[in-house]
Amino acid sequence: MSASSRPVDGMPPVEGAAPVYRACWAWGFCVGRRGSPYQRLSHRMLDVSGDRGVLKDVLREGSGGLVTPDASVLVKYSGYLEHMDKPFDSNCFRKTPRLMKLGEDITLWGMELGLLSMRKGELARFLFKPTYAYGTLGCPPLIPPNTTVLFEIELLDFLDSAESDKFCALSAEQQDQFPLQKVLKVAATEREFGNYLFRQNRFCDAKVRYKRALLLLHRRSAALEEQHLVEAAKLLVLLNLSFTYLKLERPTMALRYGEQALIIDEKNAKALFRCGQACLRMTEYQKARDFLVRAQKEQPFNHDINNELKKLASYYRDYVDKEREMCHRMFAPGDNDSTEGDDGNFAIP
Repeated sequence: MSASSRPVDGMPPVEGAAPVYRACWAWGFCVGRRGSPYQRLSHRMLDVSGDRGVLKDVLREGSGGLVTPDASVLVKYSGYLEHMDKPFDSNCFRKTPRLMKLGEDITLWGMELGLLSMRKGELARFLFKPTYAYGTLGCPPLIPPNTTVLFEIELLDFLDSAESDKFCALSAEQQDQFPLQKVLKVAATEREFGNYLFRQNRFCDAKVRYKRALLLLHRRSAALEEQHLVEAAKLLVLLNLSFTYLKLERPTMALRYGEQALIIDEKNAKALFRCGQACLRMTEYQKARDFLVRAQKEQPFNHDINNELKKLASYYRDYVDKEREMCHRMFAPGDNDSTEGDDGNFAIP
């Protein structure tokens, strides 16, 4: 790091310095000039580890329960060395952060302890002493020996699959011993994992998670007054499966799951839309039109539905044009009366 990028003691840091460092300097300047910026910052931080090896300052409160020990977390983070205005490590530049499992993918003990103290949506700043960070050796050439580091961490989401994995390994008879809420929770976890994998474009892996959720819901019998809870959970999974199979270029399966969703809710616009998309890809234009018109009836101002109807009209016109050309080649001029009057119009209602 060049000398020009370091703040002069008692003077504000250079323009464009990282927000984390500016906050450290501001706090240090206000309380006086005793000790290093990280030492001064530590005075107002909470002790997470019990020995002040991991200190925490909450910048934005989260909601819900704390991260569980076996969870997989979706986080944005940046790590800073003292007196440096740029992070030595950060994943904030990635479009989609990678899902990391506690105990496997996270190498810093301090970060793991810090995450266990967080809730979904929380943004916090941590100081990790060397024991909880890179130790006595550091991590040359970036991290000197015995270095305290600062991490700013935002917990976007977390999923706990340990409970789900154990439950799915049980037999159907054993699963039936648990209350319905347990089954719904496990199915929701599987669907959430599928959603994450889908967003990563890992459609085959997402499909596996969705099918695990659907199997759990299909196998579970529920009392009449609770059946609507099961059907609502099934509907979400079926819609996701239909969309996933469209991404996998398997429209027949997409149509199958879309139609199963319509059995639960015959007016569901998303299910009608997925079925219409599937039929369009299968060149079943009349079926596609029927589904899409029904979807449009439920949501008249939905741009996706209206655009799909426009696409259908365009495809149908191309189809009619090709049919005309083929007939023209098959029959001599004057024998084409059967095509007269068909202008290829597939009007959008």
